[in-house]
Amino acid sequence: MDPREAWNEYLRELCFSFNDSSDEEDEMFIETMRAWQVELEESERQSWGVSVRGRKRINRYRLEGHMRLYNDYFADPPVYPDCIFRRRFRMKRSLFLKIVGAVEEKDPWFQQRRNAAGELGLSALQKVTAAFRMLAYDAPADSLDECLHLGESTIIESMRRFVRAVVEVFGDEYLRSPNEGDTAHLLSINACRGFPGMLGSIDCMHWRWKNCSTVWASSFTGHVNAPTIILEAVASQDLWIWHAWFAKRH
Repeated sequence: MDPREAWNEYLRELCFSFNDSSDEEDEMFIETMRAWQVELEESERQSWGVSVRGRKRINRYRLEGHMRLYNDYFADPPVYPDCIFRRRFRMKRSLFLKIVGAVEEKDPWFQQRRNAAGELGLSALQKVTAAFRMLAYDAPADSLDECLHLGESTIIESMRRFVRAVVEVFGDEYLRSPNEGDTAHLLSINACRGFPGMLGSIDCMHWRWKNCSTVWASSFTGHVNAPTIILEAVASQDLWIWHAWFAKRH
């Protein structure tokens, strides 16, 4: 029986005989209340902080995880230099911090706050880094717990909110087709480089289709020896992608 239900049932049974009880019964009543109170507090303490029902709470030392991430990549000086940051995050530190600031301003969920006990929660650096690691390395959510000190459900929520915030903040500028002004600008730059009439460089890659239907597998399999879809992209000299398209191989 749940401790609270048992406690309430016990009180209902005692309320009828409490007025006629002896001193010994009163003492037993007080001791029982104390024992149930201890059990209730222990039950609440074990369930506190668990986001998924039935899952055991793990003390991940979130603040220590934030400080480790900060000292490794964002302190002055950091443990790892700029070249390693760029290799692991696939971008410059300044661009990463710009994205973190924009996402944090757009969605308050990324802001680091204190809970009812006054303890600091997860930082925006931890949440955004988790989303980037999933995107850059195709890493499963539970594999990032050891290095970022985040639970699986929190990492998945970070990914979902991060993608939505990026689209809302940067979509109008970066997730759009080129207009007449952009086209003229690209043509002029490439003409100066000796490529008149060129908009950008085209490149294609095979994107493996992991869950491809067995019936379609042979139609989407080429020299890669696995079902793939062609990703076609056109980018300008500054790596601004102006065109991207998924299509079946020819």
